[in-house]
Amino acid sequence: MGGDASAGPEDRVRGFATLWSREIFPLTATSLTRHEFEAELVPLVRRLRTALASRVLDRAEAQAVGAALVDAHCTDPEALTQTLDVVETHLVGHCGEQTPTAERAAELRSRCARIQHAMAAGFAAALRERTRAEQEAISRAALDARSAVAEALHASEAKFRAVFHGAAIGIGIADLDGTILEVNETMVRMFGGSRQQLLKRKAHQLTHPEDAPHIWRMYHELVQGEREHYRVEKAYSRPDGTALWTNLTVSLLRDADGAPQYQLALMEDVTERRLLNLRLRYEATHDALTGLPNRTLFFERLEKVLSAGEGMRFGLCYLDLDGFKTINDSLGHAAGDRLLVEVADRLQACATAPGEMVARLGGDEFVALTTGKDTEAEVDELAGRIMHALATPIRIDGRELTVRGSVGIVEGPAAERSPAEVLRSADITMYRAKSAGGNRYELADPEADARAITRHGLTTALPAALDRGEFFIEYQPLVHLGDGSVRGAEALVRWLHPQHGVLGPDRFIPLAEHTGLIVPLGRWVLEESVRQARVWQDRYEEAGAFRINVNLSPMQLTHPGLVADTVDILERFGLEPDALCLEVTESALIGADDDLLKPLRRLSEMGVDIALDDFGTGYSNLANLRRLPVNVLKLDRSFTQGMQQFPADPVDLKIVEGIVSLAHSLDLSVTVEGVETGAQAEQLRHLGCDTAQGWYYARPGPPDRLHELALADATG
Repeated sequence: MGGDASAGPEDRVRGFATLWSREIFPLTATSLTRHEFEAELVPLVRRLRTALASRVLDRAEAQAVGAALVDAHCTDPEALTQTLDVVETHLVGHCGEQTPTAERAAELRSRCARIQHAMAAGFAAALRERTRAEQEAISRAALDARSAVAEALHASEAKFRAVFHGAAIGIGIADLDGTILEVNETMVRMFGGSRQQLLKRKAHQLTHPEDAPHIWRMYHELVQGEREHYRVEKAYSRPDGTALWTNLTVSLLRDADGAPQYQLALMEDVTERRLLNLRLRYEATHDALTGLPNRTLFFERLEKVLSAGEGMRFGLCYLDLDGFKTINDSLGHAAGDRLLVEVADRLQACATAPGEMVARLGGDEFVALTTGKDTEAEVDELAGRIMHALATPIRIDGRELTVRGSVGIVEGPAAERSPAEVLRSADITMYRAKSAGGNRYELADPEADARAITRHGLTTALPAALDRGEFFIEYQPLVHLGDGSVRGAEALVRWLHPQHGVLGPDRFIPLAEHTGLIVPLGRWVLEESVRQARVWQDRYEEAGAFRINVNLSPMQLTHPGLVADTVDILERFGLEPDALCLEVTESALIGADDDLLKPLRRLSEMGVDIALDDFGTGYSNLANLRRLPVNVLKLDRSFTQGMQQFPADPVDLKIVEGIVSLAHSLDLSVTVEGVETGAQAEQLRHLGCDTAQGWYYARPGPPDRLHELALADATG
């Protein structure tokens, strides 16, 4: 029930007195200190405890406590309100039984309510009696001195006015029919009209459109005597049309017999505080630059939309401006901000129908939302309006700027996805539109979303995968076309992913290049391949010279540690440089300057072979081959596909023949990829190609299988 169960009855009495004094001491006109005032309250608490515990409520005892407050100069109406609140909240807990039954607890709460009524009645009666006594004293004094009587009467009236009219909060008294009997000046000022305008009104007529239903339910309970008081936040309409917001406390005043008699309203004007809160709420939910709803408010709206009932749908357009960073970098952020404001205004004009809204998520990212029964057509039209609105150039600082945007669209029934899932799908789709060239919109595709999510998951898992040793290498043999012997192998990295199984390099190498992880991954592949080549060399000396081919990405070519790392790895495992061939794609060397070629030249001078991979796909000038530090051309598989049939495509034969002739004239050897049939192998041998690799000979596999193949004669 409250209070400290371990404390004695007297301790709990003093505890209640402490709580009571804290609430009403600031409202009391007394020369006592707070502790002295608290001591004055202790006997009053004992009387309340007696009234609470007695078998039959002694109303006179409770009324006497209310009267004692007036004697203690607690004449401020707010002091009475605070007292009633303290009694309601703490009296039973501090002065009641410690472990009452449920029936007894309900009885104590009912008894506490009647005590409050009696205290309020006693307070009101004492206040009236005090005023009457003062007036009688003035009348008696008038027999002796007329001026003294007038002065005393004025003082008495001033004290009464101080209690009611001089209060800093609005006070009004009405009867139980709602007729307003009296209001103080503070309440008149709060409402902004005249006293007469207020006195003509009924309390129950002071409604406002924003009133919650429970306000008037509690009002009717109070005037019917079923409730002693209630406290709410309520709005009133002023004569000038503005709203007055108040913290309203309404208490029921009973007569000496406990019958309901009046209602007392205490009002605190909180209009400015509410306006400030609304302003803070607006600033917290709107973008400071454009005035559009921000991410917070948009998520609130989207969450509400997605929780709508069956049959409701939504459509969302996720917009990202194309090339906005260039505008910021070239014209400055001030110009960029003005551009964003203009874009926001245009987008706002695109979404004016019911159920539509536009928000700025941050930077140059905006979203537009539409809801309804048929959003499939509506969201498509909305995206079209957005693209059309951006088509007109924007004039900034005398320059016309062309604005382009990529839009990802997500549409579907509500209640199937969370806001985060919808935004993720829209974001993925927007980037798909941007990757397709931008200035367009794309519709969300669940399969494309899944691929993008998987790609993102692989990207984030790459660093840990390298640390956990999830990568391994398979080797595909390089076969000499003249005698069919295995002369080497290409190292091909694989990822044994815990969820997705074995992934080929096409699934993760582009991600590694994008994140920069390709450098440590490439170094590991080189180190592991060189180590394996040394194992083969030691184990199968009779097999003769054997070369390991390792791929280099464009990012590795520009890494300053390429040469040093390669030298360190070769020396550490004791492998001669001529046993290593580094493969570089033709596209990586198109237009390469001397700085890019310098590390390859140094490696070539050391004896490391350099192979130009995927030759024929980069449209490079064949004459440029003389300036590249390469030893091997690897023909792309596209040149050999026409040789799978008999007779072979004569055009392919002529092209390959020309390339081989040119390569040999430049002292370059030729390796062909993608050999899948014996007919291909025979044609390539006849054309003078040096080595080949492909499924005709062997698929990539573990290192042991590769050398077993070499010893058993690769040609079968």
